[in-house]
Amino acid sequence: MSEARKNFLEGARAEVPLLIGVFPFGMIYGALAINAGLSTTAAQLMSSILFAGSSQFVTAQLTHDVTPAAVIILTIAVVNVRHMLYSASLAPHLKDLSIKWKILLSYLLTDEAYAPSIINYEKEGIHTYKHWFLFGAGFSLWFIWQISTAVGILLVGFLTNNDILKAIPLDFALPLTFIAMVVPVLKNRAMIASALSAGLVAVLAFSLPYKLGLILAALTGIIIGTLLEEKKSSGSTL
Repeated sequence: MSEARKNFLEGARAEVPLLIGVFPFGMIYGALAINAGLSTTAAQLMSSILFAGSSQFVTAQLTHDVTPAAVIILTIAVVNVRHMLYSASLAPHLKDLSIKWKILLSYLLTDEAYAPSIINYEKEGIHTYKHWFLFGAGFSLWFIWQISTAVGILLVGFLTNNDILKAIPLDFALPLTFIAMVVPVLKNRAMIASALSAGLVAVLAFSLPYKLGLILAALTGIIIGTLLEEKKSSGSTL
């Protein structure tokens, strides 16, 4: 087995536990998108082209609530700021790749692909085919996301009308998935404080209109994490 294929398969295998939570989340997005007024084609293309689960989920909900476009754009921008941090974290490991590889991996970079990849990179160090690990993790997630979205779209009537299925809290799969991704990478006080503060604010600000609590929570986590990292760098004690 070639090193490229070996790393690809290792990335795909590392992604499997997270896919268990991703699949029902994709189904929920597909059903929600249709109920929000999107066409079947638009709902599926959003998964294929945009490929950003949390942003798709928020967009569908805000569209359903007839939210002003400016608020939708601002919310998506803030929610996706974390991808800039992911890219900065991965850059030292992928800096020697061609521009074609960087474009492909940037498209496939998601929370679920980043978490196992950065853990693998920090453990294994630098080697020639390490980008195939991220490719394997990202592609397996992309593939399952397309299928789960399609299933949700096709079963939208059943999902919304079946009392037994409605009683199952499938929407809780998303926070469980994020918890599974975040916990292994919380390695210092700044990271832990950032995650806890963002989570607390998200709960307290849940009732704000237009999902503005997400923006407030994200900004809080970024500010807290940045301040603590600056104190650590300057040698200050907490």
